[in-house]
Amino acid sequence: MNDVPTMFLEQATAIFRKQKALAEKAMAQLSDDQLFAVLDSEANSIAVIVKHLHGNMRSRWTDFLTTDGEKPDRQRDGEFIMPPSLTREQMMHWWEEGWAYLFSTLAGLSPGDVSTTVRIRGEEMPVMAAILRQVDHYGQHVGQIVLLAKHARGAAWTSLSIPRGKSEEYLRPLKARPA
Repeated sequence: MNDVPTMFLEQATAIFRKQKALAEKAMAQLSDDQLFAVLDSEANSIAVIVKHLHGNMRSRWTDFLTTDGEKPDRQRDGEFIMPPSLTREQMMHWWEEGWAYLFSTLAGLSPGDVSTTVRIRGEEMPVMAAILRQVDHYGQHVGQIVLLAKHARGAAWTSLSIPRGKSEEYLRPLKARPA
């Protein structure tokens, strides 16, 4: 049987897990100073991006089916202000806590919930659309984290996918497999 809502929830969860792991592999390559570095006055550090994701995840995934995804106590603008005493440990606590909100909520959804309606900032949308909205949003921020980490590491960067110039080497065994 082809149960699209169940497959959707499984695939969304898998994509979120990949996003989380990708960002963690990038952040693991950095010193504490590099996590807090900003490229210019208009840029966000990785730590600020993590703080913002935490705020977004808490707001979106707490009481996901029953309350607006933009909680009245969320202070979004404050998510972009970095306290001077913040440590890597606190930043990683926010990181883990934010993802815990998300994964706990997704695990509690039933296939029947996928077509129900939720609200984000007063806009009604199906649960599936709300989840896809977050897949897109978090993917953008994970991409920023990876880019900033790669920039900070320069030539010392360890690729998180197929290293530059290694595509043929990577694909050779795949091409040799019988169809």
